[in-house]
Amino acid sequence: MLSSKGGCGFTRIGERQEWQGHIVSCNVVEVQGPDGQVYEREIVRHPGAAVIVALEDEEVVMLRQYRASVDGELLEIPAGKLDNPDELPELTAQRELAEEIGKRAGHLELLGVFHNSPGFCDEVTYCYLATELHDVEREPHSIEEQYMKIEKVKLQDIPDLVASGELRDAKSIVGLMLAREHCR
Repeated sequence: MLSSKGGCGFTRIGERQEWQGHIVSCNVVEVQGPDGQVYEREIVRHPGAAVIVALEDEEVVMLRQYRASVDGELLEIPAGKLDNPDELPELTAQRELAEEIGKRAGHLELLGVFHNSPGFCDEVTYCYLATELHDVEREPHSIEEQYMKIEKVKLQDIPDLVASGELRDAKSIVGLMLAREHCR
């Protein structure tokens, strides 16, 4: 994916794929700086994600699941990859609610869009607030989803969970803080 956006005098002039996995790829991009020098940067290409703050009254429906990358369980909000190019982010959000927590939102509102780790990855995350929740059949797909635990957390307790280190997942912290501000 070549981009001509650039900025501050930087221009991407080339890109090659070094590795392709099932979900992500690692590419090397060539960029020309304002001084004319050409340099390379490694970029992880990711399809993007939808994350959902599922709010029931004053509580957020969250999950605790094993993450191989940190070899431990993390407390998180529901989320999923935008791995179907024909599916809009809000549809991904509804699908993930059903898969992970067995809910469907009567109302879904976009709270924000953000880059998770722009120093090395192009992942874009769409963050939604889901309200008017009703139960649907839970549809776990991955082994981690089959063993995740669903928990409810008071929205007002989020800053304490972050401060204590209980909540360490960046997408969840961003989404929950956006929801707290929105619900004030």
